[in-house]
Amino acid sequence: MQDYTKIEYSRNNDVILRNTKGHFVTPNAHVNYFIDLCDTKARMKEARAAGESLAEFYIASEVIDTILCLNGMEVVGSYLADALTQAGVISMNAHKTMYITGPEYNVNGQIMFRDNNKHMIAEKKVLILSDSVTTGGMLRNALDSVRFYGGEVVGIAAFFSVATQIEGFPIRSLFSTRDLPDYASYPHDNCPLCKEGIKVDAICNGFGYSTL
Repeated sequence: MQDYTKIEYSRNNDVILRNTKGHFVTPNAHVNYFIDLCDTKARMKEARAAGESLAEFYIASEVIDTILCLNGMEVVGSYLADALTQAGVISMNAHKTMYITGPEYNVNGQIMFRDNNKHMIAEKKVLILSDSVTTGGMLRNALDSVRFYGGEVVGIAAFFSVATQIEGFPIRSLFSTRDLPDYASYPHDNCPLCKEGIKVDAICNGFGYSTL
């Protein structure tokens, strides 16, 4: 599965959507594309380009205290926070700088925060950052968690998103189905690819893929 197609972001050619067409199983669905964000999350140049490009959606924001990064997006989130700070977006935190944090999951798959880090969410204005959004299950989990711990969601950003909004919140993404118009996701128990006997190429999650 080393073959992939590259799509460059129209406003910054250092932002690259790597994708492979096939039959893939994710925690929430079967999909016909694997979106590979491994290098975007780990390579400094690409992470910075993605963070700076995402910041353009939020430079008119008044306050962002915390960026909650899902699926290993902390490096991108750090560059996003830096770009927002340089653009004049303020934080009401006592130290006048934004928190960048990732989730911990309990045995039920719910996002939780410990006694020593829940202050990053409680009474904070939180921007949720995700890698890719298909069914929206992970985002709903994040929204529920922020509300449970007393935070206020002020935006949702994603590198790639099928959805344009969730629970009334617009999702601002660099790439969408405009870039992959035939992208599709299916329930685990009603996948037409499975019904056609098309073999699964790999099992995927936020860390990457494992071929079968």
